[in-house]
Parts: sequence; C-alpha cells; structure tokens
Amino acid sequence: MSISFIGGNDGEVLYLYNMLFEDFKLNKQILNAVADAGYVHATPIQERAIPRVLSGHDVLGIAQTGTGKTAAYVLPILKKLGYAQGEDPRCVIIVPTRELVLQVVEVIESFTSYMDIRAVGVYGGTSLKTQAKTVLEGCDIIVATPGRLMDIYKMQAILFKDVKTVILDEVDRMLEMGFSHQIQNLITLFPVKRQNLFFSATFPDKCQRIAEDFLEFPEKIEISPEQITAETVNQIIYHVPNFLTKINMLGVLLEDAERFNRVIIFSRTKAHAENISKYLERTFKEEVKTVHSNKGQNTRLNSIEAFREGEARFLVATDVASRGLDVSMVTHVINFDVPLVYNDYIHRVGRTGRAKEQGEAITFVNDAEKWHVKKIEKLIAMKIPVWSLPEACLVHETSFEENQIILREIDGQRRKEDPEYKGAFHDKKKGSNKRYYKPNYKKGVVPKKKKGGGKKKR
Repeated sequence: MSISFIGGNDGEVLYLYNMLFEDFKLNKQILNAVADAGYVHATPIQERAIPRVLSGHDVLGIAQTGTGKTAAYVLPILKKLGYAQGEDPRCVIIVPTRELVLQVVEVIESFTSYMDIRAVGVYGGTSLKTQAKTVLEGCDIIVATPGRLMDIYKMQAILFKDVKTVILDEVDRMLEMGFSHQIQNLITLFPVKRQNLFFSATFPDKCQRIAEDFLEFPEKIEISPEQITAETVNQIIYHVPNFLTKINMLGVLLEDAERFNRVIIFSRTKAHAENISKYLERTFKEEVKTVHSNKGQNTRLNSIEAFREGEARFLVATDVASRGLDVSMVTHVINFDVPLVYNDYIHRVGRTGRAKEQGEAITFVNDAEKWHVKKIEKLIAMKIPVWSLPEACLVHETSFEENQIILREIDGQRRKEDPEYKGAFHDKKKGSNKRYYKPNYKKGVVPKKKKGGGKKKR
C-alpha cells in the first residue's frame, strides 16, 4: 500500500490512501489481467467496495461517473466465481442501456484474459432469438438491460436457480428511463439467498425505495457526497445568447486541435445534434461522428468505436451517450445545451477526467438556461466559474423566433418560483381562436354569410 499526502483548505492535511490491487485478496490470474490493463492503484470506490464484496456483504455504492465503479464490482465477483461452471448464470448484472452492456462485457473480458469465465451481454435492438440461443449455450455472467432480460426469461431460455450475485448498476438512470416496474419484477425471480450490489452516481428518493426492497443490511459506500462531479474535471461556463453564437463559439474552440483533440459535444435534442454535426463536417469531415436515438444500433456502435479508437476526433451526442460511454483520454466535454435533467450534467461531465486523467467540461448557457445552471450548481455543491467570450467569437443577434422561445421559458421559470407571477405570456382563453369577419368597406367587399345563418321563415 502506498500513501499520498495532499493539502486541504486552510492548511488542513488530508490523507489519501492509494491501495495497490496487489493488496486485495485477488488471485494471480486477475492480477495479471489488471496489470496488462495498466492499472496499479485502486480508486476510492474500488478501495472500499472490493473488500466488502469479497466478504459477501450487500453493498450500496454511490460514486460519481468515471471513478471505476465497474471494476469495483467486477474484480471481486470474478474472484468468487473462480472458473466456468454449468450452463446457467451465477451472476446477473442489470444496466440501463445497450452501450453500458457492451462496456461492462468489455471490462469483464479484459479482466478474464487468463480465466475461462464466460460473459454474455443481451440488450434490445437486435435479434431476440439469436441472443437467447447464445444464452442457452451457457454463461457464468449475464449482463443485460431489464427489458431484454425479462424477454429472454419469458422464452424460457434462462434459469436463475444458480444465481449467487445480482448487481444493479446506474440505478438512477434506469429509474429515469422508466424501468422501475421491470426491476421489481426481475428481483422476485432470483433466489432469496444471494448477494446484492447496488451502484449509482446519485441517490434520489426513487433509488432509496428500490434499495430498501433489494438490499439486506447493506454496507453503504458514498464517495465525495459533497462534490458529485469528479475533482479531475475543470468546469467552465460561457454565457452565449443564441444558437448561432453557440455554433460560432464551438468553431472558435475547436480550432485549437492540440488542446481539443478528443471531444464529446452534448446537445439536448436530436435536431441540434444533426445541425452541429453538419456544421463540423464542413471543416472536419470524417473526424465527426453522431450518436442519438434516431441512429440505428450498428451506426451508433460504429460511431462510438471510431471515436474510441481515435479515428474520429469529435462525437456529437444526445444524452443517450452520457452514460455507458467509457472512452479514455477524452480531453473535453462541451455542453452545447444545458440538460434539463440535472443528473445528466453529472454523467455528461463524467465522460472526461476519467481514471485520474485531467479533463475539462465547457457549458454554453443562454438566458433561459441560467435558471437550470443554478439548480445544477446546487446539486453538485459548487459554483461553476463563468468565462468571458473570446474576441474571435462572432456574436449574432438573436432572431425573433428564438428570442420568443427563450422569453417563454424564462416566463415559465418565474411562474414555478412564484405562483402569483402572471408573466408576459398568458394562456389563451377558451374560444379565443374564434374567427371574426370584418367587412372591408374600403373596397366594398363584405364576406358572404354562411348558409343557414339567416332567420328562419315562419
């Protein structure tokens, strides 16, 4: 074990224990694979979770994205499984998205290069029969999205009788995506006697309720509760008035190829993602890839792989990629739009500054988005510094249409804060769309009366 010392605020001395993976009771095959992957020191969540998982405790782990949660549960589970055995899974890992399924499977495969443990990933968007056939061929670990796991169970392609460990990862995201009912149903299918691991970046009330049903006397591990975003990420805000100025600002930043050499650009909508991509493609062409829910699965996976391998310099994405995207050496995350789901800000920012590398998160904020930034700052318990726009950024005048949208959003925000506030925009009264015909006396034209509109004859 190595011990580092770092200075805290006001002269406070903090002790940071960086455990070596050799300090854990892991077998030689796993340690060799960990060394091949280039890992030496455990992160705080790994340091605290691995011994507890090995000892058989239920674990409730709360840590920000990018701190190594996946390895924190995968490594001890591999030690407990030991070797391939039987046809039915002994460990079930449930995650929210297909991207995260593939990431977890990839991590497992990297750590089992000297073992014969079999891991299978199942998720929607591909052939159910093909995945069911793969599961029937036998596996020790199954990594799945909730819906697809239930589909395979209903096909009677999987039995849970041998399951000893169940892991729920990114639980807050699963609940945001509406998987609460499916998770509850799946939990009832597993053997009563089992070890449960529950990992999440945030812990809202909905997570609390699921955790109470799922865990028994858990060991709670909470990393940096006072600052949810990783300390390795430098966060910056630019106040940018409108869409076109945001586009210009993006172009100014990305001119610095040495500094911005691997960048994820997050937008709130698919339309914005497409427009950003078209703008970047004019200059950078094949270096730009786009990921959102309208893209086919293979296109999305190929885009992420091209970005991971360094073939693409920029990845433009909606929040479909804010989790489950594990790419090393991402230098920057740029929030073209402020997310309206505030937890998504944490997960976007967590795409950079991973594995103790330094990263930078830049957020463009218009007047309507300032309100959301205050909410995010409250969530992450820090004030994000505001930088001035560089002189090279051309500031466009906001169009009438976009200005109306921004003003309406601000109006709605004020109403949320003060129910008595009436605002500049009022809801139309019932019947206000009724058309009234006014005779054009200047030209001597009078609208014709509708048939049946006159008085009835007696």
